[in-house]
Amino acid sequence: MTGPAETFGERLASVTGERGRLCVGIDPHPGLLRDWGLEADARGLEKFARTCVEAFGSLAGVIKPQSAFFESYGSAGIAVLERVLTDARAAGAVTLLDVKRGDIGSTMSAYAQAYLADGAPLAADAITLSPYLGFGSLEPAIELARRTGRGVFVLARTSNPEGAGVQRAHTEGRSIAQAIVDHAAEINADGAGSVGVVIGATAAHGLDIGSLRGPILAPGFGAQGAGPEELSSVFGAAREHVLPASSRDILAKGPEVDRLRNAVRTVSALLSEHE
Repeated sequence: MTGPAETFGERLASVTGERGRLCVGIDPHPGLLRDWGLEADARGLEKFARTCVEAFGSLAGVIKPQSAFFESYGSAGIAVLERVLTDARAAGAVTLLDVKRGDIGSTMSAYAQAYLADGAPLAADAITLSPYLGFGSLEPAIELARRTGRGVFVLARTSNPEGAGVQRAHTEGRSIAQAIVDHAAEINADGAGSVGVVIGATAAHGLDIGSLRGPILAPGFGAQGAGPEELSSVFGAAREHVLPASSRDILAKGPEVDRLRNAVRTVSALLSEHE
């Protein structure tokens, strides 16, 4: 079987090398829709999301729609999500769909087909996955992503306090979070960089990430408290592989397209100054 013309790691490096590593979230929370003067319905959702793509689809290296906020409007919301993914990709951004899927067997395979198969209506360049039914349960998604030149980001050490009890628990001499990073590193040994991890940017994680050879999605940048200095102190030498994720600070500048664009430019410039 012929492999992809370009691996996910190569595509991500190319786009972020040109546009910077900022990952901008599209999180159409009902309260934010109202702040923009929109109704919290499918029409308001579409106006919000399409405005975001117009504003920073050609600026941001990575755009991350949060699937739940689209799913909550049923089929109409899913249709908006399809268009957002298509338009953001056409604008040259890497699309990272935040779905946090995790299941076993044929169900995991079905999720993989929904988000990672060529020609799937909801296909993204990458998705987030939850490994807490066992890292091996993610194999259908990881394998399909590698075949189609896409990527996955596996939750490792998240910043929410509820996650610590599981993620910091130890098994076979290492934390669960470290085991997830190690599994990802093993898969990335071929250099494809198709398996990233999610590590919160707001606190020291205590993980050995030096051999990951893949990207790190770092939520918590901006409104949640992490700035460029924290990225350096938390991630150290792996800083160059980090995708700082920000949504609230940027989206609060809407609905004016120019203000959204300026917000993305400002944050990207700030990050560049500290690299």
